[in-house]
Amino acid sequence: MLVVDDNEMNRDMLTRRLMRDGYLVEVAENGRQALEKVALGNFDLVLLDIMMPEVDGYQVLAQLKASETLRHIPVIMITALEEMESVVRCIEMGAEDYVLKPFNPTLLKARVGACLEKKRLHDQEENYRAKIEQQNSLLENRVREQVREISEAQLGAIFAMSKLAESRDPETGEHLERMREYCRILSSHLATTPRYQGVIDTKFIDNIYAASPLHDIGKVGIPDAVLLKPGKLTEVEWVIMRTHTFVGAQTLLQVNREYPGNDLIRTGMAIAGGHHEKWDGSGYPYGLKGEDIPLVARVLALGDVYDALTSKRCYKDAFTHEASREIIITQSGMHFDPAVTAAFLAKEDEFKKVREFYTDPLEEM
Repeated sequence: MLVVDDNEMNRDMLTRRLMRDGYLVEVAENGRQALEKVALGNFDLVLLDIMMPEVDGYQVLAQLKASETLRHIPVIMITALEEMESVVRCIEMGAEDYVLKPFNPTLLKARVGACLEKKRLHDQEENYRAKIEQQNSLLENRVREQVREISEAQLGAIFAMSKLAESRDPETGEHLERMREYCRILSSHLATTPRYQGVIDTKFIDNIYAASPLHDIGKVGIPDAVLLKPGKLTEVEWVIMRTHTFVGAQTLLQVNREYPGNDLIRTGMAIAGGHHEKWDGSGYPYGLKGEDIPLVARVLALGDVYDALTSKRCYKDAFTHEASREIIITQSGMHFDPAVTAAFLAKEDEFKKVREFYTDPLEEM
């Protein structure tokens, strides 16, 4: 504990009494020295004289009680009988108790003991709180790790399922890998624009990245004679092919009914059902127009068309980036959301890098 008094006799007398009771005691000759010692030490109690030169007891008490790290240290005011009004003021400022000069050993011991018990209970509570916070942090980390493991398993299952559906078409190559990257690039840029700053967040970007491989999951329901036909499709065959959007959305809807609340599945539903809708309303399956088309589907639609244009197929050569770029520009406001087109133009160099990195086996032959 710390004894603060500018009177050497009072300091010595109080120190001897406290040490006789087994306490470790340090002394300060004035208020400034007291504040320096408290800031550097680890005291359980301060016995503080009121009337001191330069920095008096009021000022020391005020600074102690204003400090987040020091305010929990109990303060007993040292006072003379004629200073009782000052004591009342100190109690109102936060002092725990007072002792009168000359010191009564029994009262001194009792009041010091009561204040130390209060400090002990405070420290015990702080230790419990620290342990609880530590335990909570450990639990949060474990939960976070388990969620991460579940999420990774979930993403792996989604991608594997999408790859399985895609495997029926040997020409699609690295299409799913590119689609994920295109969606991430477009969404990340749109998130920086005034229109979508409050709409697209990290969760949106993570979900579209993870769910984009589901866009053609409905093709599992398309007969091979239609899906793998090398030439142009007849009108009847086109009708059948277009049902892949409805089949994909309905399949994921059933999953959502069984396991509701999954954002990835809901994002996948919107993508599967809406990625062939067009900004001007001429798309399918529902003929949605403008912002009635889910944003995730509008984003994916541009990436899907860009990938189709720049990919080699048995019935066509791959278009260059520049040629594909011009086609997309001419379709802005018709096929594509103009805001998504603007995002593509702002990030076209990243599109080119993705296209060059994920090369299809057919293109390497």
